[in-house]
Amino acid sequence: MAETAPVLVNHRPFEPNPILSLHSTDSSIIKPHDSIAVVDDVEIPTVDYFMLFSDDLDERSKALEYIGHVCKDFGFFYLVNHGISDSVFEGVFKGISDFFNPTEIESRKQYEKKNPTDRIRWGLRSSPGENREYLKIIAHPQYHCPTKPAGFSESMEDYFKGLREVVQGLGKAVSKALGFEECYIEKAFKLGTGFDVSAMNLYPPNFRSKGSIGVPDHTDPGFLVSLIQDVNGGLQVFSNDGNCINVNMPTNAIFINLGDHLEILTNGKYKSHVHRVVVDNNKVKRISVATLHGPSLDAFVSPAPEFVDDSHPPAYRGMTYKQSLQANGSDEIDVQSSIEQIRL
Repeated sequence: MAETAPVLVNHRPFEPNPILSLHSTDSSIIKPHDSIAVVDDVEIPTVDYFMLFSDDLDERSKALEYIGHVCKDFGFFYLVNHGISDSVFEGVFKGISDFFNPTEIESRKQYEKKNPTDRIRWGLRSSPGENREYLKIIAHPQYHCPTKPAGFSESMEDYFKGLREVVQGLGKAVSKALGFEECYIEKAFKLGTGFDVSAMNLYPPNFRSKGSIGVPDHTDPGFLVSLIQDVNGGLQVFSNDGNCINVNMPTNAIFINLGDHLEILTNGKYKSHVHRVVVDNNKVKRISVATLHGPSLDAFVSPAPEFVDDSHPPAYRGMTYKQSLQANGSDEIDVQSSIEQIRL
């Protein structure tokens, strides 16, 4: 990774509103899609991955302090200087574009849902609530991917290999930001055998579209979610103070959103944030790769003792990651959020 100047902060001061929370049980707070004002002037923070491991102890300390602030007060950020090359990104987007060749749709139907144990799954959704074509694969601990088109599987494997190193590094950094040894999250989630599912999405400007929503409001299970995209437009995330923010990523940055199980582990100190995809304003087709980086399926996740006291009783039930993925009736590759079922 090339060295860069230690610019750690590039956003306006953030003042969370304690009255308004996306995790409130008051349904009036979560407004329907059409009634929420979308803002572009709230800057999403940027974390410099290189600085988290700088040889300069002062730079590293500031970077770790900053990522702790970002995780607590935002819950999402752009990650730059992550070490995954531009050529790897280019290979990913070309491979996915080739896979979604509109003339080859019949060959993709072999991956339609057949069994809850599927490790590769394809789908095409066209409804008022969801508009996308997608390919979901298990990326870790065993890698599964279609072998065609030529070079697709290899390009994705290169990306996931680099991404695993980044996620393990973020686990160390977040552990240190929380005040623990760097292996804290690795041990709590058993990240070495973490269950990672990746969804490759093709969003239309208006292809068989029945409405303005690409993917409806949701949070995601796991430690964190990483996302890359070929063009900006469509992804929106909700902030602590109720703003719906358009995500306009720097070139070849990775968007990081904290997952449900980091919220559970920290007993709500760090929160998983609602996000969605809209397609009504898309000018061109858009490709994204969203990867959910989970604990090991057998990892038992509950509020850690370090985050529980008389003022902060446990707010979530403990269960294995596999049990949580099945808590709302879905199967493993669907990786649907079940945090509302887990919340006490």
